[in-house]
Amino acid sequence: MAWGVVALVTNYVTAEVPGWAKIPWLVWSVLAILVVVAVGLGLWNRHLDAGAGSAAGPARLAPVDRVVAAAAAGSLAAPRLRTALRGRDAELAALRRLLDRPRERFAVVCGTGGIGKTTLATALAEHAKDKGQAVFWVTWRGRAQFGEDMLRVAVACGLPEETMEAARTGRVPLADVVWGQLSERGKWLLVLDNLDDPENLGPQGSGPLADYRGWVRPGGGGLLLVTSRDTRAHTWGPDADLTRLEPLNEQPGADLLLDLAPSAGDRPDAELLAARLGGLPLALQAAGRYLAAPGSRYRTFATYTTALDIELGSLLAAPHPESSDPDVARTVVRHTWELSLDQLAHDGNDLASPVLHLLALMAPAPVPLAFLTPELVHEATGGPADPVRIEAAINGLHAYGLLQTPTTDPTGTTPAQINLHPLIREITAHTRTSESPNPTPWYDALTHQLARSVQAAEAAGTAGWPVAVLLVPHALAFAARRDGGDTVIQTVCQLADLQRAAGQATNALALTEIGLEQIESRFGVDHPVSLTSRNNLGVALFDLGRHQEAADLHTTTLATRERVLHSDDPDILQSRSNLAVALHALGRYQEAADLYTSTLAARERVLGPDHPDTLTSSNNVAGSLHSLRRHQEAADLHTATLATRERVLGPDHPDTLTSSSNLAYALNALGRHQEAADLNASTLAARERTLGSNHPDTLTSGNNLACTLNALGRHQEAADLHTATLATLQRVAGPHHPRTLSSRNDLAEALLGLGRHQMAIDLHTATFVARERVLGPDHPDTLTSRNNLAAAQQCLQAGTQRGRRWRVRRVRP
Repeated sequence: MAWGVVALVTNYVTAEVPGWAKIPWLVWSVLAILVVVAVGLGLWNRHLDAGAGSAAGPARLAPVDRVVAAAAAGSLAAPRLRTALRGRDAELAALRRLLDRPRERFAVVCGTGGIGKTTLATALAEHAKDKGQAVFWVTWRGRAQFGEDMLRVAVACGLPEETMEAARTGRVPLADVVWGQLSERGKWLLVLDNLDDPENLGPQGSGPLADYRGWVRPGGGGLLLVTSRDTRAHTWGPDADLTRLEPLNEQPGADLLLDLAPSAGDRPDAELLAARLGGLPLALQAAGRYLAAPGSRYRTFATYTTALDIELGSLLAAPHPESSDPDVARTVVRHTWELSLDQLAHDGNDLASPVLHLLALMAPAPVPLAFLTPELVHEATGGPADPVRIEAAINGLHAYGLLQTPTTDPTGTTPAQINLHPLIREITAHTRTSESPNPTPWYDALTHQLARSVQAAEAAGTAGWPVAVLLVPHALAFAARRDGGDTVIQTVCQLADLQRAAGQATNALALTEIGLEQIESRFGVDHPVSLTSRNNLGVALFDLGRHQEAADLHTTTLATRERVLHSDDPDILQSRSNLAVALHALGRYQEAADLYTSTLAARERVLGPDHPDTLTSSNNVAGSLHSLRRHQEAADLHTATLATRERVLGPDHPDTLTSSSNLAYALNALGRHQEAADLNASTLAARERTLGSNHPDTLTSGNNLACTLNALGRHQEAADLHTATLATLQRVAGPHHPRTLSSRNDLAEALLGLGRHQMAIDLHTATFVARERVLGPDHPDTLTSRNNLAAAQQCLQAGTQRGRRWRVRRVRP
């Protein structure tokens, strides 16, 4: 209306004055009426603007003069790529296909802040422009500005003045006007960038976004592409094609760094830096721009990588951008995640930030979902917490891409867990430790929760083993801090016992080593607690197949225990038993048998015949008799030990199943193969049920059953079972573990039974070479491999000769 007044005055100033304008009272009456109308319309427009800013009220069209001003101030053109798009070829190809044939669908590119959503959308916009399609780009800057920008899209598509007037007066919803105009346009691409709060996009007044009656609507002849941090499929509805972006791999990450700073180093150094930054494009861009700047202190990929360990705060963890421009704010690595946390807090999710900070103080490894309890959050923050609010915090953080919750496996045996992107974790942890006035209560809360979690895992038995495995890196990290006191030391030792029982020898060794270091530092090297920890370290070394190291450590531990403890102390007997086990594994059977026998006699005298440790010694004596080829004596003692263990410990106890397995082994040596096979089969089933299919004891049972099948002439079944067992052992224990080498030897024997002589020779050769290197040339197992190899070679020669005679008989009548 202001235009009309200006036009009227201009007309009468510059043109010839008509006759009626010479009548004063008429002129002043007309002017008065115009002023009143202009003021009234202005007040009405202000009322409409206020309604547009309300979430409940219907959207109103801004005054035409504001639309024109906005059009002059901004642009609907898409930004241009500053560097080549790296590592998104598959995603871009999928979006191009959707651009060619939208099929009444729209695209959502989603992921955490800084993951490269806008960059991917820009690449698609350039492709669409090259194809001659119209491209419109609207960045979210608030509800009122968004409505004005969408109106500009409609105006660019030829929105008629009368339709604009209908929207302006509220007779037609503004979103309907814009989408109605877009439906009349040909091919186009409309990008709505940074729509991180989708609630702003639904039907104004009521209804979710997925009703497609608000600003997000599929169809219309072109493709709508939305970029957002909201990754929830249900937010966007059934017609959305979600492209959830993940961090870049090392190679494309290095490509991006080399694009930005080509003189900063070679590809290997760039790949190392890309890995250090977790493949996050925003961080890679920040690093590349820094390295390319002439005044930067660090000018190479290598020096920047090293500097991150010291100057993370100044390089990537700046708390706030220097500019208030929201586009600038999104280029600051730390600030882009704080925007998500601010939005979650605005939505009432007040525990999202504390939960993220607690997770960031953990080790860079998955965290069991069950670890995040109300007790933990309350102890850390001092505020109220309950399971529902914690779930909301986790779901909110996941929706904004700040954490990952990997799906459990189909069997349901893998516990639910949470992953943080390494750079998000590192920068968030830096924020908590460097800017918090007192981060100690947070670490104390985590330490106490770790102890509770380990205790719960132990109480759950074998069902708690998967959770206990996930706790290992966090226990190691807390122990390395050296400020957790007795709680951390006790937790580490308890968790090490759990890992040993679960067959996780590598984890047990790492925990025992760091526990021993701190225990000896606290109590001294001769304290009984230190000696117990040293004994456990020897057991962990043995479980890893490092038998000589285990024997050496048990020897020194036994000597110290005999010096500081009473001669019949159970700890001394434990050291003797463990030393004998290590000597037996080294092939020193007679020494082991003598030590086993004396330990058994002492334990029967001190602990009684039914004590679990006494039964362990009885089992070990029987094993040494077997190694000394006194198989009937071994079988008799294993039979008696098994009966006592079943009575004292129960039929499914791991020690009972060990006796069952060893008895079967002795029966097989006596030629009672069918009895051995039946006992091995039942033991294998029990171990699979109670220990899991990948436990070392279960794999031993699988190998033993295959050996008895081979002895029964069922060579193919034996070979199949040996092959499966060997593959698992190589993965779980490693290719050079003594158990793995035994499995390889036994597979070669089964292949020999099948007449596959050359394969058996090749496998025996490799096993012999490995055993000679790992166990030594004089170890009994090495000698066994040498004999088996020679026998296989003889079988090959004999088989070839028989074949020649057979072929001769076939050609002669």
